[in-house]
Amino acid sequence: MDDLTPAPAGTIEQGETTEPRTPSNLFALKDKDTFLVADAFGDVLGAADGLFHDDTRLLSRLRLLIGGRPPALLSAAVSQDNVYFTSHSTNEPLPALGGAAAPHGAIHIERKRLLWDQRLFERLRFVNYSRDMVILPVGLEYDADFHDMFEVRGSTRPAGRGRVLPAQMNGRSVTYAYDGLDGVRRTSVISFSEPPGRLGPRCADFMFMLTPETHFDLYVEVGTAPDQTPSRERWRAAAARARLDMRKRRRRGARLHTSGRLFNDWLEKSRADLALLTTEFATGPYPYAGIPWFSTPFGRDAIITAWQVLWIEPSLARGVLGYLAEHQAEEVSAFRDSAPGKIMHETRKGEMTALGELPFGRYYGGVDTTPLFVALACAYAERTGDLAFIESLWEPLLNAIAWIEHFGDSDGDGLIDYARGLDSGLSNQNWKDSEDSVFHADGHFPDGPIAVVEVQGYAFAAFRGMADLAERRGDPVNAARWRAKAEHLRQEVEDRFWMEDKGFYAMAIDGHGQPCRVRGSNPGHLLFCGLPSPERAAKVADALLSAAFHNGFGVRTLAQGEPRFNPMSYHNGSVWPHDTAICAMGLSRYGNRDGVVEMTSGLFETAAHYEMRLPELFCGFPRQPGEPPVAYPVACLPQAWAAGSAFMMLQACLGVTVDGWKGEIHLTDPRLPIGIDHLSIEGLCVGGGLTDITFEHIGGYVAAQAGKHSTVPILIRS
Repeated sequence: MDDLTPAPAGTIEQGETTEPRTPSNLFALKDKDTFLVADAFGDVLGAADGLFHDDTRLLSRLRLLIGGRPPALLSAAVSQDNVYFTSHSTNEPLPALGGAAAPHGAIHIERKRLLWDQRLFERLRFVNYSRDMVILPVGLEYDADFHDMFEVRGSTRPAGRGRVLPAQMNGRSVTYAYDGLDGVRRTSVISFSEPPGRLGPRCADFMFMLTPETHFDLYVEVGTAPDQTPSRERWRAAAARARLDMRKRRRRGARLHTSGRLFNDWLEKSRADLALLTTEFATGPYPYAGIPWFSTPFGRDAIITAWQVLWIEPSLARGVLGYLAEHQAEEVSAFRDSAPGKIMHETRKGEMTALGELPFGRYYGGVDTTPLFVALACAYAERTGDLAFIESLWEPLLNAIAWIEHFGDSDGDGLIDYARGLDSGLSNQNWKDSEDSVFHADGHFPDGPIAVVEVQGYAFAAFRGMADLAERRGDPVNAARWRAKAEHLRQEVEDRFWMEDKGFYAMAIDGHGQPCRVRGSNPGHLLFCGLPSPERAAKVADALLSAAFHNGFGVRTLAQGEPRFNPMSYHNGSVWPHDTAICAMGLSRYGNRDGVVEMTSGLFETAAHYEMRLPELFCGFPRQPGEPPVAYPVACLPQAWAAGSAFMMLQACLGVTVDGWKGEIHLTDPRLPIGIDHLSIEGLCVGGGLTDITFEHIGGYVAAQAGKHSTVPILIRS
């Protein structure tokens, strides 16, 4: 992510009172580069919400009023497949307006909406459940501010803004336009199926006659350009296409089913969130990071998300690798923190980045993304045996490994480090990229360049993986060289980061060669990469499972008791599901399957408190009996690598690895999550074959069996 602080969630007006707006009562829809965030009423009020396209807010207000007042909320939800948002409400008491007065609860109001072809389609249905005719006054307030996403998040514009043109009304539609300082005109058009009784630049008023026990539908569309008049037929056609497209995306990869209904709901919601966030490029599917702040391609997030589901859906990794290879850096730029061979951190399409007010149009300020790119490519090859794709990627891989060897070690001390080029870039460039996330034991911030411990693990995995691929390509010289580099890096980490008195690895080494003797979750990523010795890995695992780290729901980013610990912070004591999943996979790699089961239980119970959808992060307060985890107020929801965590946790429990070179599936000491007696995997693709596997508790152990039509060998090790 980047270290610009997200905007506060804001409040929603409701008569004379206010109700806090948090991710738990904000609802998101997405289609390609367009997404919508609204509250439980379906209203957009211009805080952190709105309809966004290409990092610009096209709709900053959309508010429904009945008789000049907000309706009374009944319920709101996004459908399980993430296609529809539906809000149910009813009227407050209404005076007689040529018909009978309508008491509270006489009119049911359903707002149902979806996004398709980067356009908002909404149906407002009004049903009269009274026995009298009701004249229903309906108002819609709307506006478009064309704010850049970074303005919404709190950034100020040093050069001011462009010009918002006067709204244009045309019977059933209102058109807004904005001439940006970048020379681009951006437009937003709001259209209605019925001509309003009064149409203005900020509101439309309707008067509907509802006879007893009848309904009336009003259709609304919002897009970047005018289209046909909204109608029932257009609504139904868009809904059918959106559901069909989502169904296809959700069916990618192997299917998982367990004996636990709620656990199945978690898996299905996680799969639906990944499908929602994934955009199809020419290079293949690519998961955007999260809504609302990061609905755009990020390098690190996409790589880790693809790795989380690699065992069941390798096509996502292929799409991510292809896209990032096409956007690999070719030049040195201090403003963009780029150098030849480096892999992109993020890309944006808004006005501020187009003007160079911020570097994030295409930004490379992530020290870990390049080694993660190489390591994922190697893991993809091992999972699939797809050497042809690796051959097509070989030049970008060579460029990336060259960046690691030369630019990645800026001070020549043998460690991969970072220091931002200009103050406009990120001060910390690992995954914990907030300004205060790396520090010494006395709390002061280190001088750069900074070498964080987990990045050494990623580079170790990259060197070792490239050595294996070089051998397969008939290049023993580079294979030996990269293998030697991996072992040298392993020894450097063991010698320089290990804190014998703490039984743990230091968070980082500063520019003076001094360790930041602080215990964070970072070394859990070393276990994921297989760098530590078994003895040290066991000590790290014990620490991660202790109360100092594990709060009962997940692994804290910083151990309780360390300087700057704050369970409400972004990176210094909060819990990130993807971080917990990577730590769990590390424990699994070193055989600590009991710890993995414990971690899986905590994250599953967290998901249950969030309607089966894990947030980007939550607060790290200790778990209290009968109480839910404490929400982080501006976390993205949904978030790709939070959704992917469910699948990595399950892989860690089952001990599943796939050898794509040999066309084999390996199971090591498989376990099932707590409360699950049976689990099936259907349609797991290995090479050219498919296999089904069932796991079930028999006595005191978990038995695994291949389906009768499976063609892939399964090797089980205790």
